[in-house]
Amino acid sequence: MLAWLKWLYPGLKVKRWLALAFLGLLLILAGLAVFDDAYFLSLLFSQVIHLFYSFWGSPFSWWLGLALIGVGITFLIIGFRNTVLSIFTALLPDHADRLVDLVYQRQSLGKGPKIVAIGGGTGIPALLRGLKNYTSNITAIVTVADDGGSSGRLRWELGILPPGDIRNCLAALAETETLMDEVLNYRFNQGEGLEGHSLGNLILAGLTQLSGRLDVAIRELSRVLAVRGKVLPSTLDNAQLCAEYKDGTVVQGESRIPDVGKPIKRVFLNPKCELLPEAGEAIKNADLIILGPGSLYTSVMPNLLVEGMVEALQASKAPLVYVCNIMTQGGETDGYTVSDHLKALISHMKCNLIKYVVVNKSGIASDIRKKYEAEKSFPVKIDKKAIEKLGVKILEGRILNRSDLARHDGEALARLIIRQSLLWKKK
Repeated sequence: MLAWLKWLYPGLKVKRWLALAFLGLLLILAGLAVFDDAYFLSLLFSQVIHLFYSFWGSPFSWWLGLALIGVGITFLIIGFRNTVLSIFTALLPDHADRLVDLVYQRQSLGKGPKIVAIGGGTGIPALLRGLKNYTSNITAIVTVADDGGSSGRLRWELGILPPGDIRNCLAALAETETLMDEVLNYRFNQGEGLEGHSLGNLILAGLTQLSGRLDVAIRELSRVLAVRGKVLPSTLDNAQLCAEYKDGTVVQGESRIPDVGKPIKRVFLNPKCELLPEAGEAIKNADLIILGPGSLYTSVMPNLLVEGMVEALQASKAPLVYVCNIMTQGGETDGYTVSDHLKALISHMKCNLIKYVVVNKSGIASDIRKKYEAEKSFPVKIDKKAIEKLGVKILEGRILNRSDLARHDGEALARLIIRQSLLWKKK
């Protein structure tokens, strides 16, 4: 009942500023009384008025009222500002100097479009880093088919779903992204049982065992990281990604699929698994749905194979945009054009829901090309006529990341998609 009295406790650095703000309010009211020839509020502030009268020794004048109002407004602003700043410093000490920017940012981003990004690997985090500058209504639906590296070891040793791709998306959407990248992606290089594991994977593994569910673990870690939006696994069922090649060979395990080096006929999940209901709800309410970027068969496709995913996409009114890879991937998409990527997606979905495909039109430096050619990876050819025959519209942009890798620039990619989505909305 008397909890408000705690604001009067010593050391809070709030009382002085509240008192100053209150004094400012009194001065404003006194100034109004004087300015109004002491008719309205003179009874409440007669003592203050008489004090000023005796000091000046002359009748009240309009400039005295204005002076009181001016000083009062100054005190009120300073008191109120420092009260809020004291509270904000206690709650978020690292961002106290950016109070106005943060409040404006949160409010404006909260009004942004509802975007669902579906994928995995290293492609979708780059997109998320760009998207979070335009909206906080982001839902990343991430594959849990990984079975290699640290994620694979945790999957087999602890019996949990692989956390690696989810960890990358959480780091990308975190408020303090640079620090979180370093913390979550820190990889132990020594220690029995620890070597090779990333810290973020271990945190998610621990939270999963404590809560019993990966989606709950993600939600709790998201709160700690102040994530803009949501990160969801496409399913909570433990399934293996399998590939059938054109010669009839079948391989089980996401990490083994590219190593076979044969043309892929199809991929499938064993056993079948169900779409996370929360993911289906996000798709239903989305304004825009983005597939990729990422490895076609091992990052993007596993999400589409989850039971209920295609049905959710069909039921959504949001346009579906596919971000095609810039380079082909050895063992997965050797010799693929953009239309070949689209045909593979359409074949696995058993329908064509893709409205737009995003492609890169920036040139790739010769030294970067040579490095990729050594790994049997080449720029994906944009075969416009074949794409148009599929009924898919092309969005071209300079979306190449200017580094020593031929990857997407997350900011440029997000800007292109957001701008285009605004045009679609107007139509």
